[in-house]
Amino acid sequence: MMEAPSGHLPRDERLQKILSRWGVASRRQAEVMIQAGRIRINGQVVYQLGQKANPDRDAIEIDGSPLSSHHRPQRFYVLLNKPLGVICTCADPQNRTTVLNLLPPTLSENTGIHPVGRLDIDSTGALLLTNDGDFTFQMTHPRHSIPKTYRVWVEGIPPESVLDDWRNGIVYENIRTLPAKVKRIRSQGTYKTLLEIILWEGRNRQIRKVAQTLGYPVVSLHRSAIGSIRLQSLPRGQYRDLSALEIEALRGNCGTKHIGGEGA
Repeated sequence: MMEAPSGHLPRDERLQKILSRWGVASRRQAEVMIQAGRIRINGQVVYQLGQKANPDRDAIEIDGSPLSSHHRPQRFYVLLNKPLGVICTCADPQNRTTVLNLLPPTLSENTGIHPVGRLDIDSTGALLLTNDGDFTFQMTHPRHSIPKTYRVWVEGIPPESVLDDWRNGIVYENIRTLPAKVKRIRSQGTYKTLLEIILWEGRNRQIRKVAQTLGYPVVSLHRSAIGSIRLQSLPRGQYRDLSALEIEALRGNCGTKHIGGEGA
């Protein structure tokens, strides 16, 4: 039987939330584990995502091993500078390099650490990783507005009228994007232009799809900041721990309304 963590009153909770709060996996990963029949409550295999339990009362097992406070891993909050060609998953059936492969075994093995959100394989830059499922939920839930800053090279020289369309939001895939900050940094001849883009939403490959729709495809994409957390001099492929102040700053960003408009 599990002991309730300090500060939490015994109560019935959805199983995926319990697994997330205890650092076993993110909520999404916990749902996959449940549906795969890897979790038992009081000896019974659980397959339904709506199943609730009381962590102070019920015996919860993962792959036959009891879950207790003694198994609860240390919390990790990491900023990684993701290189090109690395994928944002915990494992890959094609044996490609994942972000966990860039971490030492003390971080990547048996801790439940996972990427918070994604950067596609062709993009680089700031990526958070943690084994705190509640933190992941806060950072990725659509109702939360965490600004993310990108340095993006696009083909050609988009005129201000096109950048204004981007700033105001455009329709692609039948959905209008939220207003964004778009600032022209410099151009390289007539070949390409560097933009700084700040988004308050994270639809799949959004910057690439918007740029393509506007007629100025992305050449390269680098995320330089998440909220107030900036990569600064962190080398490509390296990571560092977040400070307590940085973690609190990110939590404080949750729920902040986006302001959109012309670039910062």
